[in-house]
Amino acid sequence: MAPPRERPAARRRSGRPRVTHSMNAVLTEAVALLDEAGEPALTFRALAERLGGGVASIYWYVSSKDELLDRATDHVLERVLADVARLPATDEPIDDLRSVALTLFDAVVDRPWLGAYFMRNTALQPSGLKMYDRLGREVLRLEGLTPLQQFHAVSAVIGFVVGTAADLGQEPPREVLEGKVGRAEYLERFADQWRALDADEFPFVTHIVEEFSGHDDAVQFRAGLDLLLAGLRLQAGL
Repeated sequence: MAPPRERPAARRRSGRPRVTHSMNAVLTEAVALLDEAGEPALTFRALAERLGGGVASIYWYVSSKDELLDRATDHVLERVLADVARLPATDEPIDDLRSVALTLFDAVVDRPWLGAYFMRNTALQPSGLKMYDRLGREVLRLEGLTPLQQFHAVSAVIGFVVGTAADLGQEPPREVLEGKVGRAEYLERFADQWRALDADEFPFVTHIVEEFSGHDDAVQFRAGLDLLLAGLRLQAGL
């Protein structure tokens, strides 16, 4: 992350001191706003109110909302990298790749907005680039792969992890959110619709409908990740 553009407190012509924050404070509050209500809630005015200053004080640190979003993403990924650094290393690169992927998945599920800005601007997101490289280090241990295959492998893992996590982390339907109906009952409505379909017209859907009913999203994700990694294991000749 680029060093904060801290400057000495200046005085306006009125003699009152300029409100100063820090880059860390700006990004911490920006992340809090994003967590509470997503990207629409993050405005310079809302952020300035949280920090106790004027809108101009935010421009002291970032030049636009796009920059703010990229830096807020990097701020979160820096913490995710710290979590990854605490993972135990093993002699199995694919197992270690899975552990890193699951850590990233958990972070994006908790913050669905994160997936939209992950590695959008690596010049402002060095932590995003480090996360990409961290996953790649495990793939580098698979000596049976060419550089192109390694590139495709990491891209596939990131695409699956970030895309699935962002989808699962979205706000549930309003009636579920308000407690009018439980998740299981909500899913069962669709399951009943699927059960009523013509099996000749929808052979797959009617075949798996009982598995769909009441399924666990986290289990479903891990099953998909394991299928992806099993293919990588075969490609590497393991």
